[in-house]
Amino acid sequence: MVACEGRTVLPGLWDAHVHIVQWAAARRRVDLSATRSAREAAEVMADAAREPTGPTGPTGPGLPGHLNEQGPSVDEPLLGFGFRDALWPDHPAPELLSWSRGGPAAGRIVALISNDLHTAWLNEAALRSLGLAAAHPTGVLREKDCFDAVGRLGTTTPEVQDRWVADAVRSAAARGVTGFLDFEFADNLADWTRRAAHGRLDARVTAAIYPAHLEQAIAAGWRTGDVVPGTDGLVTVGPLKLFVDGSLNTRTALCDEPYPGSHDHGILQTSPEELAHVMSRAAAHGISSAVHAIGDRANTLALDAFDKVDGPGRIEHAQLIGDRDLPRTARPGLVLGVQPAHAVDDRDVADHHWAGRTGRAFAYAGLLRAGATLEIGSDAPVSPLDPWLGIAAAVHRTGPDGRTPWHPEQAIPLPDALSAAAAGRRTPRVGDPADLVITDADPATATPGTLRALPVFGTLLAGRWTHPPR
Repeated sequence: MVACEGRTVLPGLWDAHVHIVQWAAARRRVDLSATRSAREAAEVMADAAREPTGPTGPTGPGLPGHLNEQGPSVDEPLLGFGFRDALWPDHPAPELLSWSRGGPAAGRIVALISNDLHTAWLNEAALRSLGLAAAHPTGVLREKDCFDAVGRLGTTTPEVQDRWVADAVRSAAARGVTGFLDFEFADNLADWTRRAAHGRLDARVTAAIYPAHLEQAIAAGWRTGDVVPGTDGLVTVGPLKLFVDGSLNTRTALCDEPYPGSHDHGILQTSPEELAHVMSRAAAHGISSAVHAIGDRANTLALDAFDKVDGPGRIEHAQLIGDRDLPRTARPGLVLGVQPAHAVDDRDVADHHWAGRTGRAFAYAGLLRAGATLEIGSDAPVSPLDPWLGIAAAVHRTGPDGRTPWHPEQAIPLPDALSAAAAGRRTPRVGDPADLVITDADPATATPGTLRALPVFGTLLAGRWTHPPR
């Protein structure tokens, strides 16, 4: 029995979009979030390479939490994370990483990974280790090439990876998280089955499936929503993850209008025909789809695909929506997985690259009025795995810098934001799973700053403490 003494009890929070291994790894990588140019990012990496035992990872305001792991040794790849190059005055170039050819970093693999995970900047040693031409004109890889490179360079043993993940999940529990939808680029069902077999899980996990593992999931008879045996009921089968386009910061989000100063509309990662075909294949076996769509043209194509494939599903991000598509987002069974923290993080990039269109960017109030169902996630490591950052951004449309709210007409009420961050639960009810968060402050009376950093007294998962009161 714990006396709450006037504290606030809420349904446990649910992060609707996480890349858990990437987030766990980002917590020990060189922090590039504050860099304002390619040259500055390269200098930060050079400073990290000169440290005798390597960096201990990012611990600044953008990536909160202490680290229980030592940073990489000089024999490991030196990985930086978090740069945003959309407004940089210069461009990544091989000569900026020339320091890695000699001195203490001689021959060491160096890679800088963007905040949105869609761009990687590699030195010659990293390119060579991947079988790519060391004389690559820029060393910059985007989209699928980037995903493949980061996956290979960041490889570690399952035991180490699982230790990092367990630590990240404990930190999430300290912020009131009782579950998340894991979109890690991996065989998530196998990985979470292994983690559950080797230790108690401190969160519920919905494990997404990628196309490379779809036939395996079909053969095993998995259906979205199934409980995975051997996980104490904490791991369930998630949706199939598919991509229509890229991202805003990488300027690969697929848009109706071109990016400023160019004829480039972004990229189409999956054709409409292939998208409908793969979604139909999955739906025929009880597996719903989660479709990544950021630009307005990409969201149109995603909605078109759901018109062709009956059944529930998700659109991930839904950052820019055309006015004609707003009513279509109210489709029964469709959930929009959104990341309000991106709205305040990317406001300057959006103002530049989506000039004249930002009134319908991150348009959460408009989506709710249209009847859409929203679920809030972080897209960690793109934003920290801390739901209060997304809740505060959805309600106040501003961040810790105290700037004027960005498109405040798209702010949503606190009860709607809390519900969207708790998988639709609004209040604890008799008969619900005892997944609860107890906060020291009342969100309803909290200032914007307090709401972002809302103190958590304790977190319960199925009635047991995952973050006990102290």
